[in-house]
Amino acid sequence: MLFSSLAPHANKLKYLADENAPALLTALGVSGTVVTAVLTGRATFKAAEIIEKGNFNKLSELVHDDSNVREDGSDLSAEALSADHLSTEEKVKLVWKCYIPPAVSCVITITSIIMAHRVSSGRLAAVLASSAVTERAFSEYKEKIQQKFGERKATEVRDEIAQDRVTNNPVENSQVIMTGTGDVLCYDNLTGRYFTSSMEKLRGSENNINHQLLHSSHASLTEFFELVGLAPTTFTDSVGWCMDIPLKVEFSTCLSTDGRPCIAIDFNPMPKTGYENWYE
Repeated sequence: MLFSSLAPHANKLKYLADENAPALLTALGVSGTVVTAVLTGRATFKAAEIIEKGNFNKLSELVHDDSNVREDGSDLSAEALSADHLSTEEKVKLVWKCYIPPAVSCVITITSIIMAHRVSSGRLAAVLASSAVTERAFSEYKEKIQQKFGERKATEVRDEIAQDRVTNNPVENSQVIMTGTGDVLCYDNLTGRYFTSSMEKLRGSENNINHQLLHSSHASLTEFFELVGLAPTTFTDSVGWCMDIPLKVEFSTCLSTDGRPCIAIDFNPMPKTGYENWYE
């Protein structure tokens, strides 16, 4: 009865532990580093005391065995009294047990760090695989719409989606970034930012990225934004394009909520993670 009542709580704890495994393992690794350092310090002090006592006992044996030396050791020089009378092997035998706790802590710490890396790598691989599947499905969906209804209808659908995004993100509630590259109001669908630019500048940035793809194999989203005059965001360095497919910036025309003509930009293909290592 008690077990059946605790089972749901145990399952919930297991779920929470699985979900937060990287954070928990990382925290264990960090705390383990501190604990290992403290235990090593304590073990070193204790080992020093044991070795000192061992040296005293060894000196007592030497004094006892030498008939020419008084039992109180008064005939010995200061150097002899303070000398190290234990061999390295004897010291190891005396103090090795002191270092068992820090050794165990060190092993647990290293294991936690390795496991945290493995769990994070596995989840990242799953996310990348899911992202690739989603991107492929989205591309197939766009192609099917174009085949079914034609290029004109596909463009109308894209414009309507862009209009919905602009309407749901009113320009009055947003900061319009003045890039100094034009005075046309633009909206980036990917980052949700309003900025001013011109078709000439946007097309030129697209051409520069494709030129870079041709000669450097890859380019990041940050590099495109820098060409346009926008600052990078927290993720733009992590995504980009590779030379297998050239970049095409898609433009949609819409009206901002304050009545101004607005150009919404999108990317085809969308920037993806792992773009630098596409050839490996």
